[in-house]
Amino acid sequence: MSNRAGFNKQIHPHQLRYSYATHLLNNGAPLDVILSLLGHEKNETTRIYAQLSGSIRQDL
Repeated sequence: MSNRAGFNKQIHPHQLRYSYATHLLNNGAPLDVILSLLGHEKNETTRIYAQLSGSIRQDL
């Protein structure tokens, strides 16, 4: 996939998923929307993206 996009680095599907979730979070998407889009069953699972991105907000 990365070759077709012109990258010389190997990219894994989970990296795309993480980038997607982080981008949504950093641009103000509510945690419950991200949870739904990613198909998570637990809020705690989605919170991991917020903690890893350093973008945890007060309203989480």
